[in-house]
Amino acid sequence: MIKVLNCKSKNYKKKLIDFLELRRSGKTVDTTIVPRILKDIKKNKLKAVLKYEKLYSKNNKIKTSKKEINQSIKNLDPKIKKAIDFAYSRIFKFHSLQKPRDIKYIDKYKNKLEYKYVPLQSVGCYVPSNLPSTVLMTCIPAQIVGVKKIVVANPRINGKLNSAVMYAAKKCGVSDVITCGGAQAIGNLAYIEKVNKIVGPGNQFVVEAKRILFGKVGTEGMLAGPSEILVLADKKTEINHISSSMVGQAEHGFGSSSILITKYKEIINKVQKNINYNLKKLPRKIIASRSLKKHGLIILCQNDKQVIELINEIAPEHLELNVYNYNNYLKNIKNVGSVCLGKYTPMAVIDYTAGANHTLPTGGSAKFSSGLNLSEFYKKISYINLSKKGVEKIGKSAIQIANYESLTAHSLSIRSRMRRK
Repeated sequence: MIKVLNCKSKNYKKKLIDFLELRRSGKTVDTTIVPRILKDIKKNKLKAVLKYEKLYSKNNKIKTSKKEINQSIKNLDPKIKKAIDFAYSRIFKFHSLQKPRDIKYIDKYKNKLEYKYVPLQSVGCYVPSNLPSTVLMTCIPAQIVGVKKIVVANPRINGKLNSAVMYAAKKCGVSDVITCGGAQAIGNLAYIEKVNKIVGPGNQFVVEAKRILFGKVGTEGMLAGPSEILVLADKKTEINHISSSMVGQAEHGFGSSSILITKYKEIINKVQKNINYNLKKLPRKIIASRSLKKHGLIILCQNDKQVIELINEIAPEHLELNVYNYNNYLKNIKNVGSVCLGKYTPMAVIDYTAGANHTLPTGGSAKFSSGLNLSEFYKKISYINLSKKGVEKIGKSAIQIANYESLTAHSLSIRSRMRRK
């Protein structure tokens, strides 16, 4: 049975924060092995990666060849190819609109300032399990930007490549595919492939590895961890819409979070019964059931003020505003990865073919970060060219500030470029 939190309780907010923090703290999963894995890979490279792949995935092959990839693609159902092509087209078009504009500024002294977007040279895209959609979401932005080296890390399943993942990777112009998963895949990307940045969602081990390696390599400015959904529902919302969205999120993995917020007590029992009905039909019933039991929550609010307050506190990865008057809430919702508006917009379709990115901030990081976008694959570089007159005009104030900060050599450096000392 999913936990229910009633906001009539005086300490309801503390109870919610305690519930959220338990999951966000990572204490539900022991990740202490991760630093040892990374240290081993740093020292012993591919030998160490292979050791952990054999141990955790029974995989004894890390490298792939074009021949093996092409052979795998031949086995892919043409209908799946067509669906991937469709998704690729929509994602490519929408993300192409995000292309930034370089800035050039010349002042009255003919000082020139420029701000240019320069593509990263290499990125590693982590793709868990059999998820061609994640290849599209992580690699298409890199492809649009013009990243020269795109490496996909995707574990083999029963020793075999995933045909759909390979097809998506080839379509995205991926340079190489390494077949490993977990923390060892992140270590491989950092220490062996030596990419500039690692992106892509993963479990707690992947998130912890990326956290440790930040600084050695770049990562997204967010936590792309176990997935989350928050559904806002009213008495007009179809019960199966609510429960199917919650169950759909829960089947991702044991760490997934599914939350319902409503002001209507009468729908709670109906939702719980419908969730049980949907679980019965699910191949991943055990995963979804455990996820809902551990990280599922129904919150009964008293008013819209509480609704807004709690949505912003939870800062969900996905938010479904499946209510009649969703526009009344929009302007006050600040902390969220993506928002699905109205009853015809299930979060699940965003995972595939809508065109928006599904690699989004989790664990509350939507309070300070955005989903994966083109900006993640650029560096922004400033270029400054001062004129002879320009350095004299702006140099005077710079000298005053340098002297105030007791940085005398700064002052001397500026003076050396000025005719009037």
